[in-house]
Formats: sequence, C-alpha cells, structure tokens
Amino acid sequence: MSHSSIEAIVIGASAGGVEALLNILSPLRAGFMLPIIVVLHLPDARRSHLAEVFARRVSMPVLEASDKTPVVPGTLYFAAPGYHLSVEQDRTFSLSLEDRVHHSRPAIDYLFESAADAYGVNLAAVLLTGANRDGASGLAQVKDRGGLTIVQDPQEAQVATMPLAALATHQPDHILPIHGIGRLLVELERIAC
Repeated sequence: MSHSSIEAIVIGASAGGVEALLNILSPLRAGFMLPIIVVLHLPDARRSHLAEVFARRVSMPVLEASDKTPVVPGTLYFAAPGYHLSVEQDRTFSLSLEDRVHHSRPAIDYLFESAADAYGVNLAAVLLTGANRDGASGLAQVKDRGGLTIVQDPQEAQVATMPLAALATHQPDHILPIHGIGRLLVELERIAC
C-alpha cells in the first residue's frame, strides 16, 4: 500500500505529550507542507499556552483550531481546551461541547474518527504517550478507512497506557520510537509534495 497521498496528519497525546511532541515537531523543516492537527489532553480550567510554546519551537505556523475555519496545509493546529475538535467533510474544523470521551474533552478519538471520515486513505494518525485509553478506537477507525496508523513504542513512552490500549485494539502500520516518528512524517511529506 502506498502512502504517497497523505493530505493530513493527526496526533493524539496525553501525559508526557508535550515533550514527545516537541521532539517530533521541532526538527521539521520550514516549509513542511502537510497540516498537523493535535489533541493533547490538558486541564480544563486554564487557557492553553500550547500554541505559544510550540510557535517558539517549530518552524511552521501554529494556531489553536477555531470553529468553521479551514484546515490549511503547512500549519500546526492544537485543539482548544474544553472543546472536542473534529474535521468536517469540507475540511473545516468544528468545535463541540458534547459529552467527554474517556473523561476528556477534547478527546483524541473524536478528532481521529472525524478526520478518518474526512480524509480516508489520505490520513496519517499518530498516537503518543498517555495515561488513558483515548485514541485507541479512533486509531482503529483510521485504519478501517485505509489511513496510515502509527503508535509510539510503549517501551519508550513516558506513560505506556495509551499506546498499549491502541495495540490491544488493532495492529498499526508502524510502532516507532519518537525519532522514528519524526523521520516518518518527513518522509510522508516528501512523498506527498
């Protein structure tokens, strides 16, 4: 199966995720063309500073995803705290206050399942370190739709619960350490562009 047609990358992470994401995203070159959409579990109460933190550390534009805005290539998006983030069929974002999934809002499953519907075989989904089961069923749905699935090696994850839950649910295309995931994203972008 060729992954020459990846059009978007979705990433889910929880406990330990900021560090893992910085290790994957910091090395990406300026001009990286694929959109990257991230759900990282955060405490609800406070405003997220993720976009600011990552904007200083990565070479692509970084935004908090907002309702009804289109997914733009070459941009890194973070889900806003307190809202589920989904990608609609027309490739715009949708924010919702529906019930929590796995005690989380935003939930990784919510993003992965909607992106799988919107992008199908053109989606790559990455599940990183985390302390709950969120993301496992979403990742399986990406796989069902023909997308590419990548799980962080649980041996290397700061908290292995989330990668292990994913591996218990389906066999991903790749189980990789962090630097391997970063290299794969570079490769996917090179082929796609």
